[in-house]
Amino acid sequence: MFSDILFHLIPLSESTNCEGRAMIPPMRSYTPPGMRVVRRVFSRLLSLCEQLPHGITDQIIQNDMPHLDSQQRASAINRLLSQGKLDLLRNSSGLLYRMKDTQVTSKVRGADNQEKLVYQIIEDVGNKGIWSRDIRFKSNLPLTDVNKILKSLESKKLIKAVKSVAAAKKKVYMLYNVEPDRSVTGGAWYSDQDFEAEFVEVLNQQCFKFLMQKAELAQEGKQSPLLQRSSSFASSHEVWKYISELGISKVELSMEDVETILNTLIYDGKVEMTIIAAKEGTVGCVDGQMKLFRAVGPLLLPSGLVRTPCGVCPVFQDCCDGGDVSPTTCVYIREWMEF
Repeated sequence: MFSDILFHLIPLSESTNCEGRAMIPPMRSYTPPGMRVVRRVFSRLLSLCEQLPHGITDQIIQNDMPHLDSQQRASAINRLLSQGKLDLLRNSSGLLYRMKDTQVTSKVRGADNQEKLVYQIIEDVGNKGIWSRDIRFKSNLPLTDVNKILKSLESKKLIKAVKSVAAAKKKVYMLYNVEPDRSVTGGAWYSDQDFEAEFVEVLNQQCFKFLMQKAELAQEGKQSPLLQRSSSFASSHEVWKYISELGISKVELSMEDVETILNTLIYDGKVEMTIIAAKEGTVGCVDGQMKLFRAVGPLLLPSGLVRTPCGVCPVFQDCCDGGDVSPTTCVYIREWMEF
């Protein structure tokens, strides 16, 4: 009797098996309300760290989730720290929480938290490098500890020290496989922190020589004055190609390097520059513009005294008969007289 009533109460398609026997519905997993709240807090903290990759402070968390008290915030943060999802940093304003970089963790596997912190600081600055003093300020670690960590990371070939041309006695640190920025090495104009004045002077002369040849060829052509002036211009790419084919540079020069030399000629009054519109994809075109240069003569010829070696001699005031610097023993004035 009871089984007949149960059979009519429970539909066969939903609660019975193929033999017509009643089946107990499967139990669903139950998550307590408190656990769901904790998961939402974890998710929100990680989302904040993704929005602010440099790190979040307690004040940011408090402003974003004002309903949490200090104990709940600390419990959630400690849980994420123990799970290895957050890094704990320190700066001048206090504690900082940042999303853990899995790549950094694999690179500095086996290192302690202080080494990971210093490595992350050096990685953030890129190819500009960072001084040990700034590392100490950002990490809030004692200088002795910073120096030990730097030596340890150097020995592991994770970082390297590079001398900066801005401060000869100071070294900046960057990742081992990073190429230093031009502001650190000085680019093509420096060799072992020494400015290559002679090399720059040779490039200066050759660039001016190329532009002078261009101007002379334009004057020889039977063209109108306007066309002659237009033909005397050369793009920075043409000058760069000429210098590269000469093979006078041991280092590879870029168009930016050549334009730096051309700018010095402009300051000397030997060259003028104009900018024209150009199609994208044209050689030497940058942002739809192309720089053109041409050699120009001085507006006023210098006086005869200035053209003599004495007019530009840095020790002119010390020059006298019988002295260490004397007109009778001066090599430069003798060469000028023979010329």
